[in-house]
Amino acid sequence: MPVAEASLSRFPAWLRVKLPTGENYERIKKISSSRNLHTVCEEARCPNLAECWGAGTATFMVLGELCTRGCRFCSVSSALKPPLPDPLEPQKLAQTIQEMKLDYIVLTTVCRDDLPDQGASHIASCIKAIRQNCPTTKIEVLMQDFRGDTNLIEKVLEVRPDVAAHNLETVRRLTPAVRDSKAGYDQSLAVLAHFRKVLPDTPAKSSLLLGIGETEEEVLESLRDLRAAGVSIVTLGQYLRPDSSGRNVPVREFLSPERFDFYAERAREMGFAEIASGPLVRSSYHAGELFMKGSKVHAS
Repeated sequence: MPVAEASLSRFPAWLRVKLPTGENYERIKKISSSRNLHTVCEEARCPNLAECWGAGTATFMVLGELCTRGCRFCSVSSALKPPLPDPLEPQKLAQTIQEMKLDYIVLTTVCRDDLPDQGASHIASCIKAIRQNCPTTKIEVLMQDFRGDTNLIEKVLEVRPDVAAHNLETVRRLTPAVRDSKAGYDQSLAVLAHFRKVLPDTPAKSSLLLGIGETEEEVLESLRDLRAAGVSIVTLGQYLRPDSSGRNVPVREFLSPERFDFYAERAREMGFAEIASGPLVRSSYHAGELFMKGSKVHAS
């Protein structure tokens, strides 16, 4: 049943996480800060930061820390014209990943509608630099929609990431209220379908945040739409309001772990190769494990 949004102290027990601590956490934070890199783990206030950083993994966000869009589920700050991307970021990023000896990384970005190519060439340069410095590291790129411009999408895909991801985020009915007006439900599905057209042997991945007011049938409809677009890896997680400033949409429901299990089973029946579904799951959650498990059957 939907419930009123609660304070942190009243979150269900399954949503309570420990504060980030430990040697690996401190090491990753120090290295990324020293090179002025941004991790989506921090910027998006990911509830799994302690778990992932404690295990020595991280998701990096390139193109700066300011986004030109204002999606109402996101904690990343917005600006109409952020500073230009750091031209040294690709090499800094590659050196950091090499130093951390990571086997699998997720590379995500803010949206940069202010740039002539929306940052596509910069993202491609980051992937190229990682490939050159860390040839055995698997790369998942979680990219923006580039307003549906297939030429820009292909500029990123031509450097051949190991996983191509773009998040649908929410169901069709709620998209106008939750996502920035430059985004769109059908536009995102078209982007995902283009991934499979350009790189048919590369897993396509997407994610939904639940608890914003969607119905069960709407979630199932979105899963069917994702599968029809060629998505083979999907993650489903509980939406948690980043702050109470009024900018972000409120939580309408805390879904139980059993509800997430139900959606995982339905997704499995639809033919998804790999599913991560749970209250604390985010799009990057156990990304390397999902890739290794699902890569053999993603093209089904």
